[in-house]
Amino acid sequence: MPGCGDHDGAGSGRPGLSGVAATRRARRRPASGPQILAAGPPVTTSRGHCWFLGGEADGVEGVRAAVRARVERGVNVIKVMATGGEMTPGTRSHEAQYGPDELRAAVEEARRHGLPVAAHAHGVRGIENALAADVDTIEHCSFMTADGVDSRPDLIGAIARAGIAVSATLGFVPGFAPPPRLASRLDGFVANLRRMRDAGVTLVCGTDAGVAPPKPHDVLPYGAAMLVECGFPPVAALRAVTSSAAEACRVGEHKGRLAPGFDADLLAVEGDPLADVTALRAVTAVFRGHRVR
Repeated sequence: MPGCGDHDGAGSGRPGLSGVAATRRARRRPASGPQILAAGPPVTTSRGHCWFLGGEADGVEGVRAAVRARVERGVNVIKVMATGGEMTPGTRSHEAQYGPDELRAAVEEARRHGLPVAAHAHGVRGIENALAADVDTIEHCSFMTADGVDSRPDLIGAIARAGIAVSATLGFVPGFAPPPRLASRLDGFVANLRRMRDAGVTLVCGTDAGVAPPKPHDVLPYGAAMLVECGFPPVAALRAVTSSAAEACRVGEHKGRLAPGFDADLLAVEGDPLADVTALRAVTAVFRGHRVR
């Protein structure tokens, strides 16, 4: 799901969007690499989560201006940090950063330009604020509290009724253990994943790939396997990394399915992932626009 671009404009007041530049290059030469849907630096509060990427913005008007700046640079999606996060000292994942007014301003401004909004939200208050603002996707949606994980069937039901997709953060390579703060919450995270599935929430597989050694950029197959380990059938796990993800990213009309008229972006594997999802790691060929990469 939406990632954060590098900051190449320190002190300039303009977001650095190297990811957008990569998007343009891939558009000019499709066979050169994957299609990138870039968000640029996430919109965050002063010294908020990932502030060091260059996306600080405060108040309703500050958030609107931040969205406009990204629109001018050609992003595909707006990412906003509704709560703090694990990788930014001084912020807390369970605490809200923006209220519903700021988030609603981001959504309104983004939709004026035809762009979706992805809200990073761990804590319950941040999830509530993202729901009230009618964002398009909620990233993580972990229901974290100061000392555990909450259970909110009412909120999960409201997310399902609103049609908001949840990008769950899944997958890490074997041999690494999650930090104790997260390891102690894993059972709660899994229980909420199952509640969201049962409530009809659209779940897609996000990874946070690249943020740390346990999450390299080829970690996605481990995320799909984690869904199966959580009790999801393999077909649901495959949809979470293909068709459902494409729909959430607004490219579902030409990606994410094997069908006439769709882009031939294909992964060939040895084995049947419907029987054993770990076959996704036995890659034999990768196609981008019907060409072998």
